[in-house]
Amino acid sequence: MKVRGQHFRTIWLKPDDECVVQLIDQRFLPQRFVIEEARTVEQMATAIREMHVRGAGLIGASAGYGMYLAAIKATDCPSVAEFDKHLAEAAVQLKETRPTAVNLSWAIERQLKNIAEGKTAAEKPALALRTARLIADEDAEHCRMIGHHGLALIQQIARKAGKPVNVLTHCNAGWLAFVDYGSATAPIYAAHDSGLLVHVWVAETRPRNQGSKLTAWELGQHGVPHTVIADSAAGHLMQHGDVDLVIVGTDRTTYTGDVANKIGTYPKALAASDNNVPFYVALPSSSIDWRMQDGLKEIPIEERCAEELKHADGWLAGQHVEVRVAPEESPAANYGFDVTPRRLITALITERGVCEANEKSIFSLFPEHVP
Repeated sequence: MKVRGQHFRTIWLKPDDECVVQLIDQRFLPQRFVIEEARTVEQMATAIREMHVRGAGLIGASAGYGMYLAAIKATDCPSVAEFDKHLAEAAVQLKETRPTAVNLSWAIERQLKNIAEGKTAAEKPALALRTARLIADEDAEHCRMIGHHGLALIQQIARKAGKPVNVLTHCNAGWLAFVDYGSATAPIYAAHDSGLLVHVWVAETRPRNQGSKLTAWELGQHGVPHTVIADSAAGHLMQHGDVDLVIVGTDRTTYTGDVANKIGTYPKALAASDNNVPFYVALPSSSIDWRMQDGLKEIPIEERCAEELKHADGWLAGQHVEVRVAPEESPAANYGFDVTPRRLITALITERGVCEANEKSIFSLFPEHVP
């Protein structure tokens, strides 16, 4: 992704100091482009928990680099046993930051497994660094391939429509939610770059407004035509034939095809079904939970602070301000995610291709995970 003409990933090692991880602090977008530095696992845990970084793939990559930072600190330990204890404590600290995104635990477990191959405390940080880089590089490549496979779906609609293809998306499953390219936005960028006329309806995504703040910003940086809409306007647009397809991301998908994504995704899937609009979910396989079967019963749904829902923030005269939008005495329930059942999903777009949202089709693309 390019920002003012310069290519960036969302997370990387500081060029002149590989003991420092640099990341884009998304809290300040779209008004300010801020690069934050993390030197400890505690700082990385805060960045994940407080949503300086967010999005399934980026959470996983951040956790991978967080374990690397923990491994650097653990070199002060007097024995391998103490080193491993420190890493285990760091893993717990990182896992507790966000409960819904499966990429988080996936990256941590991968780090623990690979670091354990080191025979001495001196070998282990190098293994952690290699693994963190692999996690980030794979995330970017898998998203690029999602763009390749999703492009074909947009091309099919473009040939039928003979006019700009209108894509609706929810939350941010873009470049900012991954290391590069994004999941839901990867096909959009691929279509735009190939010369197809595309337009994106961007749902604002209350209460943190990841759509209006992040998706709209990065689409604008890439030159993709787009329009921000209220979350509740999606059904109206579908009823009037103004949406050709919906593409969203996911923080956790069961091996049977149930999808957990930002709260508000399920109503859009219902509206799409009612209006015969294709509803696609774009995801790297790292977002599939190979142990979960029933999304409604098993996927943990994060409940965030009520104040996040009762307030809104923005920029006024160059200053970041926060205002109350609900009565102070009113209670609020701030659910971060909902689950869209497989029956409402047209298909999943993965790095290996497009498949139906069911166990048989998913395992046909990923046979190594068949129990």
